[in-house]
Amino acid sequence: MRELSTDVVVVGGGATGVGAARDAAMRGYSVVLVERADLGQGTTGRFHGLLHSGGRYVVSDPGSATECAAENAIVGRINADAVERTGGYFVTGPDDDPGFADKFLAGAATAGVPAKEIDVAEALRCEPRLNPGIRRAIEVQDGTVDGWQLVWGVARSAIGHGAKVLTYHRVTDIVVRNGAVEAVVCHDAKTGEDVRIACSFVINAGGPWSAQIARLAGCEDVEVIPGRGIMVAMSHRLVNRVINRCIYPADGDILVPVHTVSIIGTTDVRAEDPDHLEIPRKEVQQMLDAGEVLVPGFRTSRALHAWAGARPLVKDSRVSASDTRHMSRGMSVLDHAERDNLKGLLTITGGKLTTYRLMAEHIIDRMCEQLGDTRPCTTADEPVPGSESGHNYLVTHRLKDREAERAPGSGDVPTDPIICECELMTRSMFLDLFEQQPDAGFDDLRRQLRLGMGPCQGGFCALRATGLACDAGHADATAATNALRRFLTNRWIGLWPILYGDQVRQTALDYWILQGTLDVEHLPETEEVAS
Repeated sequence: MRELSTDVVVVGGGATGVGAARDAAMRGYSVVLVERADLGQGTTGRFHGLLHSGGRYVVSDPGSATECAAENAIVGRINADAVERTGGYFVTGPDDDPGFADKFLAGAATAGVPAKEIDVAEALRCEPRLNPGIRRAIEVQDGTVDGWQLVWGVARSAIGHGAKVLTYHRVTDIVVRNGAVEAVVCHDAKTGEDVRIACSFVINAGGPWSAQIARLAGCEDVEVIPGRGIMVAMSHRLVNRVINRCIYPADGDILVPVHTVSIIGTTDVRAEDPDHLEIPRKEVQQMLDAGEVLVPGFRTSRALHAWAGARPLVKDSRVSASDTRHMSRGMSVLDHAERDNLKGLLTITGGKLTTYRLMAEHIIDRMCEQLGDTRPCTTADEPVPGSESGHNYLVTHRLKDREAERAPGSGDVPTDPIICECELMTRSMFLDLFEQQPDAGFDDLRRQLRLGMGPCQGGFCALRATGLACDAGHADATAATNALRRFLTNRWIGLWPILYGDQVRQTALDYWILQGTLDVEHLPETEEVAS
């Protein structure tokens, strides 16, 4: 068994986990973050991409609204390369109560959320595809955020401050001695090796899996309820601002433009197991119907991909245990010294991706209190690597780079060919990241490069990536085929629930190429340590 030693172990590689690792490292603690899969593979990578202005919660959850409003400005600056400043509207639809807008404006003023009513004609001029029957429109400071870009930027910042980040390390035990945490034991899924990390503190940032992690330390009854929600990406930016219905939060009331797509979401249903989240076809249809309310003709656009995520909701005694829609979105820190007489373990749940930095600050503050070692938080002041300029990304950012490479005088033949036309990913982008992360699978690279996330859903670019991986010596033919097969299987999970119209034709074409021409399912394969 491999042995490591550190001050703090952070369990969970989502936004809150990497935020906590960065915060602790910036305060001078030695930190090891462990994640059972890839960074951002859980809740952080399975949401609608909204950077909240706070508007959504000004009536239903004012405390969360205030937190979101403050963190929106901070995250947009320190994670600038992951955030697009789109702005947003809350609109009253033809069948919505126009009086709710007055409650909204009053709640926004009380919660400190910037909001102003604008003329409906102005809203329709700026967003011509909006339902012409809308009766009121309120402008807010919503934005959109690439969760994976954010997570990796924060992780690189943490590493720059001395932290270690161990992906594909599943926690199998939290060792307790004399009423205090002594070590964390992990299993390295890539090598099959066990790792023991001696530490004096553990931060449990496991999101919907927090209760499972706490049980490893003997802490029972951590009541985190996974709230499953599905989202559907449409193949174009049908709007360029975030569009919300000005109603009490409900299913399918947000349309978010992220990169080159628009995402409609979300449902909210209690899930029993965050590892097994279904995508019911009836909920897909519910999302498409909801889209029609905001943008008439929504259904005629092509549905590109569907997915499900699990929110880590704190059990709320005010509502039914199955009513996840109306549970608070606020953060909660569980101090196991007070709760379970166990020193050195804190659990953080709830919150939003927008408030990831604030959540990290709160839990590391609590850790410092328990250690009797006051150290100030500076995470709001220092941008993460790649965001130093303070410039937020635009949807055209990759196009600008590719055009520059192909401008007159740059050579007749591009030296860096595009491998994924949909997302403008080049050969060097793919190979450089593979060089940095040689154990990464194609899905791991997808989360950082957007490989296969465009209209072909990997039907063309996945084959090119496989060939490049072989040609560069990162994998032999059999291993590369395994990676390709697994990548396509994961892509198709989000295709089956939306097989209609243009998506049927694209999926059929991909199937004919991969199965009819290449017979991918019958190519040689080997057993692998980790999938």
